[in-house]
Amino acid sequence: TEHQETIKIEFSPPQINPSHLHHTVEEPRAQQRLFQAVVGGGAAALLGASVWAAITVATQFQIGWMAVALGLVVGLTVRSLGKGIDKIFGIVGSVWALTACGLGNLLAVCGVLSVEESVPLLTILSALNLDIIGQLMAVTFSPIDLLFYGIAMYEGYRLSFRQLEDPVATD
Repeated sequence: TEHQETIKIEFSPPQINPSHLHHTVEEPRAQQRLFQAVVGGGAAALLGASVWAAITVATQFQIGWMAVALGLVVGLTVRSLGKGIDKIFGIVGSVWALTACGLGNLLAVCGVLSVEESVPLLTILSALNLDIIGQLMAVTFSPIDLLFYGIAMYEGYRLSFRQLEDPVATD
């Protein structure tokens, strides 16, 4: 008979030092600032949408990659001001990135109309209501917008979190 040797391998998960876990997770969690993330993300969305619209009006060309830039700017702003590690910060970044894209498109359309019709931009903006906004967005919508909006939302989500250090295992 053949002699078969059985090798037993034991694996135990590394133990986390509780004080290091506190330093790695609980301390950063205590530093989170959701209000600042929401307000700062909104300001970044508004500013970014305005810049996107101004570039579109100036060049008479809508650049889809500007949506990705909006996601980047919003996400980094939410991360910087919010210092978040929880999922809600990613949601804030994603929602503001999408809002910035929609607002950027709307402002761009209004800006182009303002130039083409020689009507002050504020006059056009003051005449907007939900029905008109819906019609403008529907007329100017392109399926490729979904791709750019999706990337912007992804970037807004992904970049809204602070990076944590890995907890050190102890033996």
